[in-house]
Amino acid sequence: MTNSQMTTLAFLIIFIATLLGSTAPFFIKSKNYQKLNAISLGFSSGVMFAGSIWSLILPSISLSQNLGNLKLLPVVVGIILGGIFISLLQKFLPTKNVDTVGIKPIKLFTAVTVHNIPEGLAVGFSFGSAKLLGEGSYVTALLFAIGIAIQNIPEGCAVALPFYNLTKSRKKGFLMGALSGAVEPFCALLGFLLCYKIAFIEPWLLAFSAGAMVFVVIEDLIPDISENFKKVGNWSFILGFIIMMALDVMLG
Repeated sequence: MTNSQMTTLAFLIIFIATLLGSTAPFFIKSKNYQKLNAISLGFSSGVMFAGSIWSLILPSISLSQNLGNLKLLPVVVGIILGGIFISLLQKFLPTKNVDTVGIKPIKLFTAVTVHNIPEGLAVGFSFGSAKLLGEGSYVTALLFAIGIAIQNIPEGCAVALPFYNLTKSRKKGFLMGALSGAVEPFCALLGFLLCYKIAFIEPWLLAFSAGAMVFVVIEDLIPDISENFKKVGNWSFILGFIIMMALDVMLG
């Protein structure tokens, strides 16, 4: 496989993995809406919460080490701005003909999409660096992209299920899950082309995404779990958290 083919493959699989996770609504047979809603909200919350820590906050801190005493500045400011962004988002959402239940999956979709921007950039950066460093670095970059891709499977599921619950349409659930990951290959290409010119903003973007995701989890997802299925939702949260944590730790 040539370096160009390896790069193209990496940019494609990070989106294909999201597509795969977004097929979850086609495998759901339960007709109990509240229980299914509790499972999907809990699982989504766990995935997003773990992802915000291991995929976003910790890498942001690592990338900010060169700032010395100010190394926490991008993380703290980014998280706050991410939370403010989602808080203000509801003021600009197209709420006409959309009830308050519908707004929450839209905010979830936005948070995950925002989260996918720095992930795509990171994959692009890795291949841009490989181009400068030489042949052997491409394998490392490809393994990194595969790791991101595997993490994208539960993320696609986390967006698709709430939209399926809202619309009762498996196709719409799949479509929204897929769209949340569509930004990644484009951002990967952008990261590859610009590489070192925009790499300095990555820790800020990572922290911003973390703030957005945590805000959605706290304000919208966990409180919306039905009281009758709190235990199911809690265990779904733990399952989603463990799966995402394990993927992040094992795949670096």
